[in-house]
Amino acid sequence: MDALSKPELESLYRNMVLTRKFEEKIAYLFTRGEVYGTTHLCMGMEGTGVGAVMAMRKEDYLASNHRGHGHAIAKGSDINLMMAELLGKANGYCKGKGGSMHIADLDLFYLGANGVVAGGIPLAVGAGITVKHKKLDKAVIGIFGDGATNQGSFHESLNMASIWKLPIVFVCENNQYGMSGSIKKMVNIEDLSIRAASYGMPGGRVDGNDVLAVYGAVKDARERVLTNGPELIVCETYRINGHSKSDANAYRTKEEIAEWRLKCPILRFRKKLIEDNTFTEAELDGIDEAAQKTIDDAETFAKASPLPAAETVMDDIYA
Repeated sequence: MDALSKPELESLYRNMVLTRKFEEKIAYLFTRGEVYGTTHLCMGMEGTGVGAVMAMRKEDYLASNHRGHGHAIAKGSDINLMMAELLGKANGYCKGKGGSMHIADLDLFYLGANGVVAGGIPLAVGAGITVKHKKLDKAVIGIFGDGATNQGSFHESLNMASIWKLPIVFVCENNQYGMSGSIKKMVNIEDLSIRAASYGMPGGRVDGNDVLAVYGAVKDARERVLTNGPELIVCETYRINGHSKSDANAYRTKEEIAEWRLKCPILRFRKKLIEDNTFTEAELDGIDEAAQKTIDDAETFAKASPLPAAETVMDDIYA
């Protein structure tokens, strides 16, 4: 991977901060009863989601999972429309009917989040088939959690992608926990990336809290999959919050969470940018403040937006 320019580094940092502040705002609004449905936050995982998505090209397809707010932001989704969707407003991405787990933007080649564990992986394969059949100059990225690697659709999808040599970068965000248990109790291997060997594709493991390591690994993989077929990259990271907003986090200690907070990918990247004399603290503070304003403005926009009209309740229902 070539060295990134200052604007590229700034974009990485900005999108990580935007993701964190978006999640903090959603957590706050949820406690006030203003977010409809549940939501799955990615605080602590920003290095993985932002680094992976931004390593791809704008025209590449993205299939996400239930913890996809950061993926959407990194892809360039409209934060106003994202906030409106979570607040159940008619001008949200899904007209306020989908909520947190169904944000999508086909104009950005974002196939959307997915409420089914591993549900987005077959969509990535479908996009890969389209790209190969139409001979498009595109690649595909499919992002999922560690729990998804135990689902049948994960194994079926990787097998199909491999035999057809589809241009897909499969990215696993291993945040160390399933819904309520450690990954160590869910699988009998330490490195999930070795599962790639079963399907004849390369597999690798990277520090998911190092945004530059993630960016570099995915960017290099993207170039290879265009001609060689799919690859699997496992990013080792950690979710600070519970599985969802209904999760009391009773299965892990406060000490463990505190230890991982010190490994925060945003603070780590910020420190590096300052130590490398790429940015001053004042410059990064300015980015932080602008990001907060963007999120606050999105809240204002969403709260001023209309609720869906009662007569539209049966619209968009197909089954």
